[in-house]
Amino acid sequence: MQIALFQPDIPQNTGTILRLCACLDVAAHIIEPAGFPVSDRHFRRAGMDYLDQVTLMRHDSWSKFEQWRNDERHRLILFTTKAAGSYLDYRYSAADILLFGRESAGVPDEVAAAADTRLVIPIAAAMALGEALRQTSSGNGPRG
Repeated sequence: MQIALFQPDIPQNTGTILRLCACLDVAAHIIEPAGFPVSDRHFRRAGMDYLDQVTLMRHDSWSKFEQWRNDERHRLILFTTKAAGSYLDYRYSAADILLFGRESAGVPDEVAAAADTRLVIPIAAAMALGEALRQTSSGNGPRG
């Protein structure tokens, strides 16, 4: 299970999601450009001292992320307000990448079209990740 953030623009939200990934031992991807500097130095300055505990990959662009994803053969699950299916009714796979768009704008049509599935979610990444991990029983518990 992995989380990808498409051009995030609120650093505090990104920090919260990275902390979630660190606690649940889930890899995170940031698809740039972001609305803030994306570097270990900037994250550490913002108090994200758990950064060493998260597997974080940065992708320079959507096309580079897509190339990586296709090479690795991961299914892409987009969470959006513009979908009919609920995230609760979907059958996740342990190799899925859960994609969340920009807080201010979501994702462009090109990105939505590339997703293998589009699911509607009322709130946030934590809800989707919790359900996906519950279904796949990955055994990844919180780090303590």
